Amino acid sequence: MPVSARESGMRTMAGVARAARNRSMGERTMSLSVGQAWAVLLVAGLFEIVWALGLKYSDGFSKLGPSVVVVVAAAVSFWLLALAMRSLPVGTAYAVWTGIGAAGTALLGIALLGESASLVRLGCIALIVLGVLGLKFAGDAS
Repeated sequence: MPVSARESGMRTMAGVARAARNRSMGERTMSLSVGQAWAVLLVAGLFEIVWALGLKYSDGFSKLGPSVVVVVAAAVSFWLLALAMRSLPVGTAYAVWTGIGAAGTALLGIALLGESASLVRLGCIALIVLGVLGLKFAGDAS
């Protein structure tokens, strides 16, 4: 069934109006280069360290200030992780994010909380860092 020029024009205008409405309602997608995604992932990992240490200082969410820091830092960390995953493989991004958080939290636990700095513990932290770097460079090679 042939479509008249008027009907075709109305469909086109409806599509343009729908696209404009979607953009105005916040349905925008942020596109990151791979390099930018890695930078965003690094910041997400740093926020993971903040919320993980904040859990210790919140004393089981019984202290308001540190508890608020935990919730905000966790939300920012997850949001940045999700943003980075738009451009990075999910397995790599998640492993790197958790690696940054685990190694950073362990090192700051030693520095700030007097946790053990045994050679075995430091060696295990170094292995986490090597794994994170390996994933980063393996991803760049593919």
